[in-house]
Amino acid sequence: MANVQRNRGTWRSAAARGVVWLGVWASLFVAGCTVGPEYTRPEMDMPDTWTQSRTEGATEHGDPNEQVRWWAGLNDPVLDSLMEQALQANRDLREAYFRIQESRANRVYAAGGRWPQVDAGASYTRSRSSENGPAGGSGQSMEEKGLYSAGFDAAWEIDLFGGIRRSVESAQAALEAAVDDYHGVQITLQGEVASTYVELRTIQLRIRYAEDNLRVQQRTLELTRSLFAAGRVSELDVKRAESASANTEAQVPPLKVAEIQAINRLAVLLGGFPGTLSEDLATPGLIPQLSELWAVGLPADLLRRRPDIRQAERQLAAQVAQIGVAQADRYPSFSLAGTFDLQARNASDWGSWASRAYSFGPNLRWNVFNGNRVTSTIKMREAVAEQARVRYEQTVLTAVEEVENALAAHAQEQDRNAALERAAAASEQSVTLVQTLYESGLTDFQDVLDVQRTLFDQQDNLAGSRGQMVQDAIRLYKALGGGWAAPQDVSQDVPHGASR
Repeated sequence: MANVQRNRGTWRSAAARGVVWLGVWASLFVAGCTVGPEYTRPEMDMPDTWTQSRTEGATEHGDPNEQVRWWAGLNDPVLDSLMEQALQANRDLREAYFRIQESRANRVYAAGGRWPQVDAGASYTRSRSSENGPAGGSGQSMEEKGLYSAGFDAAWEIDLFGGIRRSVESAQAALEAAVDDYHGVQITLQGEVASTYVELRTIQLRIRYAEDNLRVQQRTLELTRSLFAAGRVSELDVKRAESASANTEAQVPPLKVAEIQAINRLAVLLGGFPGTLSEDLATPGLIPQLSELWAVGLPADLLRRRPDIRQAERQLAAQVAQIGVAQADRYPSFSLAGTFDLQARNASDWGSWASRAYSFGPNLRWNVFNGNRVTSTIKMREAVAEQARVRYEQTVLTAVEEVENALAAHAQEQDRNAALERAAAASEQSVTLVQTLYESGLTDFQDVLDVQRTLFDQQDNLAGSRGQMVQDAIRLYKALGGGWAAPQDVSQDVPHGASR
């Protein structure tokens, strides 16, 4: 009993010394510094206003960053349904969602370095020394021996110079970049669904104009054949009418192919196989029209609106933190390590206090010489961070360029569309007039062909212009970063059904 008490006293004394050491190392931990540069957001001198901003033909209001469902302004229920389905089932969006999950797990992994690492284990070994081996002539017993062992090993690296903290900081910035990447994919998806839908309706309108002109030309062909039979026109007029009608008929199949391709593209964007939307979208519909534009704001607003800019900034922050991770390798690393085991030859003695075995104490490791590998790693991390800084600046410049181009395109297309509307109306009247003159013999057939061909071209251009105006508005919303809501807490899952 006295031995047991003495052993317990020895254990308590060792434990007390361990507590003292733990306090010393905890003090070092609290007083520790964090090496590496402190990150500050980069500043860029943004333009004061847009050079191409113009409000003719549109009323500007609101903030596109606050209007998540910007496509609702097109007032098309079919597009609304397609957009909701795409946000729920698109594969690219689901992939971006799981990139967030990967980044979130990586951050938790990095933060795990702050805490002690404990490994538990148990074993049983049966051994016998060789009689002809080194211990054979020592007089020791060569009989078989068994050993039962169970316990744990623990180690705690003290983040004295902030390498772990910088690693967590980098992982956190990478997580935030992944969230912004998700919203960037979301904007791209919304724009592509809307753009493809508008393209589909534009193609269907072009098909309608082509078929309308084909019917007009076929009636003209019938009229020409009747006049030829009456001897009033030559056979040349009949052949010209046949050629014009056949040429217009040949314009329809390529448009039909483009229509099928647009429908199939929408099906894939919605996470389905090509052909799954054929019945729903084959019936022609009107090109959705946007009656008014939201305010484009100021160029500086892009820094918070555009997910790609936010993503590039967070990637820069992650790389700057990695410099600190690399610099921490220049300094010693300190850790507390210890083991505690219960060891016994007999299973009946395994759990007794006398079977304990332990060791603990501080460790120091300092890479004194490494062939300049640490210095080279620091320089590499600094170069990577500068690349990220330049990439951020280029992303901002590209964003401003895209908005300026979209503003200019939308404004100029309005002027073009107004002129095409007037030209198409005049051509429709010209067709009626020239047919009356031709029947009366007051003009030749070449005038009829020219007027009909002009009408077809102008109507086809008009259909394209109507669609292009909406396409330019979609490009503008994408360039402004509209169509998403910034999360308040990146620790929460992003919305919509991308994880399904």
